[in-house]
Amino acid sequence: MIRIPRFVTGLTVTALIVLWSCVSVGAQGLKIGYVQDDRIYQEYGDWVKAQEAWELERKAWDEEAATMQEELQELSTEYEKQKLILSDEKRSEREAAIRTKEEALDAFTRQIYGPRGTAEQKQSQLIQPLLDKITRSIETLAIQDDYDVIFTLQGIGYIKENYDVTDKVLELLNELED
Repeated sequence: MIRIPRFVTGLTVTALIVLWSCVSVGAQGLKIGYVQDDRIYQEYGDWVKAQEAWELERKAWDEEAATMQEELQELSTEYEKQKLILSDEKRSEREAAIRTKEEALDAFTRQIYGPRGTAEQKQSQLIQPLLDKITRSIETLAIQDDYDVIFTLQGIGYIKENYDVTDKVLELLNELED
């Protein structure tokens, strides 16, 4: 998982707060909070369990790939030792067997670790429901305790809809096109 350095995220949050305060001079009593993502990841029990399950899966895939790599290496080493005394037919058979093992290892690696591979799907399956739950918890807290904005150290976790100026920006963009 990609982690943004704390200094950068802290600086970003501070800059956003200062900017938000300057933009909304008329908004008195703006209530802002923040969530430390890293603490959530360390202390939320379901997240820790999901990470442990992920590590078990990853370790099993790594071990399977290592086994396949060892078999390929043994086959290649044995072939190199014997290739001078093998007939052309046997040499071709061994080379084909080595290519087959290489292709199997490459296919396995792509299937597991490639784009939209098994690893990515498993991580999403484990993590996405928890991210949704964390987001719902932040939104519930924001509404319950009347926060205007709640930042996470990786971005914005919640912001009241009445601060959304997207329609106004789109309107100005459309006016500029004319």
